[in-house]
Amino acid sequence: MSFWRVLLSIICPPLAVLDKGCGSILIVFLLALCGWVPGVIAALVILNNPKG
Repeated sequence: MSFWRVLLSIICPPLAVLDKGCGSILIVFLLALCGWVPGVIAALVILNNPKG
């Protein structure tokens, strides 16, 4: 996980997970709509997943 990905996930979480698939984008987008912090946490968790 690069510095730029972390920065992008803090600024705009759905953009940080664009290459992870439609489901990940949708989950992060919905969580970001509920609140900015849940979206950031979800994006960081998805980006930190070694299997993804």
